[in-house]
Amino acid sequence: MLAAGQLRVLQRSGLIDLRRPLTAARKARNVRKFGPIAGGVRACADVCPDTVALIDADGELTYRELDERTDQLARRWMREGIAPTGVVAVLCRDNRTLVETMVATAKIGARLVLLNTGFSATQLSDVAGREGVTAIVFDPELASTAAELTESFVRLDASAVVREHVVGQGRIQPPARQGGFVLLTGGTTGTPKGAPRRIESPLAAAQFLDRVPLHRGRTILLCAPLFHGTALSQFILGLNLGCTIILHGRFDAKHAVAQIARHRCDAVVLVPTMLRRILDIGDDELARHDTSSLEIIFSAGAALPPALGDRTQRTFGPVLYNFYGSTETGTATIATPDDWRAAPGTVGRPPIGITVALFDEAGRRVTRPGDVGTVYVGNSIAFAGYSGGGSKKTVDGMMSTGDLGHFDSAGRLFIDGRDDDMIVSGGENVFPGEVEDLLYGHPAVAEAAVLGVPDDEFGQRLAAFVVRGGDGEIDEAGVRDYVKAKLARFKAPRDVVFVDELPRTTTGKIDRTGLRAL
Repeated sequence: MLAAGQLRVLQRSGLIDLRRPLTAARKARNVRKFGPIAGGVRACADVCPDTVALIDADGELTYRELDERTDQLARRWMREGIAPTGVVAVLCRDNRTLVETMVATAKIGARLVLLNTGFSATQLSDVAGREGVTAIVFDPELASTAAELTESFVRLDASAVVREHVVGQGRIQPPARQGGFVLLTGGTTGTPKGAPRRIESPLAAAQFLDRVPLHRGRTILLCAPLFHGTALSQFILGLNLGCTIILHGRFDAKHAVAQIARHRCDAVVLVPTMLRRILDIGDDELARHDTSSLEIIFSAGAALPPALGDRTQRTFGPVLYNFYGSTETGTATIATPDDWRAAPGTVGRPPIGITVALFDEAGRRVTRPGDVGTVYVGNSIAFAGYSGGGSKKTVDGMMSTGDLGHFDSAGRLFIDGRDDDMIVSGGENVFPGEVEDLLYGHPAVAEAAVLGVPDDEFGQRLAAFVVRGGDGEIDEAGVRDYVKAKLARFKAPRDVVFVDELPRTTTGKIDRTGLRAL
């Protein structure tokens, strides 16, 4: 019954066409052999070759061009010694070099490691050694960061693909098995962990398409970076739907809005801090651009404060889809615009094929609405363990996200914070996220982050870091009074620090280690 439901979702979106069983079977084979990235490109090169696949700063590439260019690139790299047993790391901004590396590596059957452009040289070197990297592709502007890596690995050039007109050469055939890819966790200290992935069935796409109305042939703007699961999942989905994908590059709010208008984008994929910066350019600037084509604003990668989500809905209409999941578990839940309107701040419900449950510290299932437990996810594409060893805790076949949450009476999930973020202050349990969400609703607060710090008297106390903005003024006493007026007094932050901006990771999450350093 599950497979039948997934097939209905995929048929509705246009990802498969059961009226053409041979085409559907060929596409499934391409995904199984090449993987979802190169498999999607190959399938669309057959079905819609002249559709624009990619737009970046250098122009457009059709699906035919992307397929042919990456065939030639894969052949060149194989002549240079890259084998299906190899591991290719890529350190690139969001551009065609990155995409062509992803596709060509999959066509060889080698494993791909997506390196975070914000990591230090030491972190990258540690990752490369652990993952067994044999070759690397990088942007010239990142040469200094990649310098330590190029001494140990083959440097591959993907910047200029030259067509080779070889009679009878034909297309590259699928490798014996797909190489898969490795996503890195977003840690800000130490060595990031690697989460290997292989997706062998197009049915996995149903977990997005069940809740997000993305259809074949749409135009998607990717503002979030491709090395992160937020954008990568939607990139893969877009390729398999024959969509036109626009790579934004270094984020600029005004440029993003201009791209939405110029290309008549149906969907934009971003993290909450990008969404806030778009809204902060002001109503007058937004009114200069026609964004009426937008049907989907896909927010993921970090918690979306209720005030920010409400502001988004007021500005762009009922188009907000709030995604919750992790690098390890994949998708957990997605909140639709209707979910958000009914319960601002929710991350929604699990889509088809996914199970989400809460468990307490003793391993007992938490079912009563409002009661808090650790979030566990059952997902067919959850990883099988970190590449360096170890995994997440599992219960009944479901994997922990490390977050605490609760369901409301309608079955919608809310995230209360990380299980290691909760503090005990004077014997009371406090979730910093609750205070953060409240502060975001103050008209004079642009951003806020709250965390626990040691306290001699109470064990721990709350410290708030606030970025001023918007309408009105606020001082330290104003922050405390605002919280005391709406929450229990013990939840008011003892320390209030005003900053120009909050430190963030390259994927848009608040860098709490950086906050503590302040």
